[in-house]
Amino acid sequence: MTTQTSILPLELKNISFKPGEKKLLKDVNLTFEGERSTIILGPNGAGKSLLLRICHGLLPPSEGRVIWKGADWADPKLHQAMVFQRPVMLRRSVRANIDYALKLHRIPKQERERRTSEAVKMIGLGRLIDQPARLLSFGEQQRLAIARAWALRPQVLFLDEPTASLDPSATHSIEQAIEAFKSAGTKIIMTTHDLGQAKRLADEVLFLHRGRILERSDAADFFSKPKNDLAQAFLEGDLLWWKRKEPDPPSGRHQSQ
Repeated sequence: MTTQTSILPLELKNISFKPGEKKLLKDVNLTFEGERSTIILGPNGAGKSLLLRICHGLLPPSEGRVIWKGADWADPKLHQAMVFQRPVMLRRSVRANIDYALKLHRIPKQERERRTSEAVKMIGLGRLIDQPARLLSFGEQQRLAIARAWALRPQVLFLDEPTASLDPSATHSIEQAIEAFKSAGTKIIMTTHDLGQAKRLADEVLFLHRGRILERSDAADFFSKPKNDLAQAFLEGDLLWWKRKEPDPPSGRHQSQ
C-alpha cells in the first residue's frame, strides 16, 4: 500500500487542545515514521481519541502544528484513513459504501470495482456485498469500515478502539485485517483499552494520561517494565483518575523518537 514517496514522517509540534476552560491535550510533541505499529494506551479521558482526530485532520489543535513532512508532493488527506469505534455507514449497500469512498478519492470506475471486490473478500463480506450496510450486525459494519479503508490503500491508518464491544470472533477478524494492513506497508496508529490486544499488535506503545504523553517505549519494554510510575499503575489496574495527582510534564526523552 505504501509507495516510494511517503507522506510520513508525521510531526506533532507543541500540540494542545482546549475546547473550553480545560486543556484536554497538553504540549504534545511526537514524530511518527516508519511502518511500526503504534498503540496508544491510557485511561478513559486521557485524550487518546482526540489525539487521533487531530492527527487525521478532523479537529484543528488549539495550539501547535500538525505537519506531514513528506507530503509536499500530495494532499495527505488522500493517503490516510481512519476507522472509528462506532462505524459510520451510508444509506446504501456494502458495495456502494466502498465505491463512494473510492469515488471521493477520484479512483476510476474500473479500478473502484476491482478494489471493492478485493476488499470485501479480504474481510469476509463477499456474500453480503449487495446488502444494505445499515442492516448488517455491528461486527459486520465494523468489518465493512475496515474493508472501506483497505480499498483506499492508505499509507497511514488510524484506528480508534476498532474492536470495542465486539465478540472474540469478530475481534480476531479485525486483528487479522490490521495485520494485513501492516504487512502491506501501512503505518498503524491505534487506540485500545484491551491490553492483550495491545500486546498482540503493538511494535511500540504511547502512554497518555490527562492529555500528556508520559512514556513512549518498544512494546516489549513497556509491558515488562514501564519507565513511568503512572504507566506501571495503569498496567496493574489502578484507577488513575482518582488515585493519582496531575503529573508533572514528562522529560523530553519520553515525548518522541
